[in-house]
Order: sequence, then C-alpha cells, then structure tokens
Amino acid sequence: MVAIRDWTREWWQRERGKYELVTSVAVLDELRQGEHSGQENKIRLLESARLLPVVVETDSLVEAYLDHQLMPRNNLADARHLAVATFHRCDFLLTWNCRHLANGNKLRHLRKINGDLGLPSPELVTPLELMEDPQ
Repeated sequence: MVAIRDWTREWWQRERGKYELVTSVAVLDELRQGEHSGQENKIRLLESARLLPVVVETDSLVEAYLDHQLMPRNNLADARHLAVATFHRCDFLLTWNCRHLANGNKLRHLRKINGDLGLPSPELVTPLELMEDPQ
C-alpha cells in the first residue's frame, strides 16, 4: 500500500500535466462515502479535473457490462466509472483497482463488448503504467 501511495503521488506530481484530467460525479460520490484517510485531499485534487456528465446512455453501458459479466452485479461503482470513461471516449481510465478494472483479462473482455456496441475502449491502467521513467 505504501508503494501504491508513493507511485500515485509521483505520477500526480510528474505526469499529470501531460494529460487532460477528467472525473465524474460517480467518482466524487465514491470518494465522499464513509470516512477514510486523506479523504478531503483526494477530493480537493480532483477539483481541477473537468467533470464528465453521467448521462442516461451510461446506464445502458453499465447494464451491458453487468449482463456480459464483465464485473459482478454488486459492483455498480466500477461499472459506472467504466461506462462514463467509455461513453466520453477517454483514452485511459486510471485506477489501482486491478481486480475489476486494470486487468488484462478484463480489458480483452471489455474490447469485445465495446466492439460489438461500436464503441472504443479506454485503456485500463495504473498510474505506474503511465509513468515515463518509474523510480
């Protein structure tokens, strides 16, 4: 966990300026749930990101992902994050969730589903994968 935190901080300091950062209300809502370490700092970091709207079309994408068992039905938040990134044609979805998102098997499955729907797929990556020269 310490390494993940450090890599994330390093990416944020060194690399974020190379990308247009976007987020959604779904991400902010998830960050606001419960109480956790650094919660306000995490929310504050995303204030500079452009807010992507969660539109009705993303609901049908969420259902498609769940229907095709891309992720479990009890994992609506991850499905929604992915649907928003897909609908808005984001190049990347940056996450440390390697179980349901940044996972090569999931990416292959996602590309098949989105291909059938005529949609591009964002690359599902960790901050470490987007660092030019990880320390």
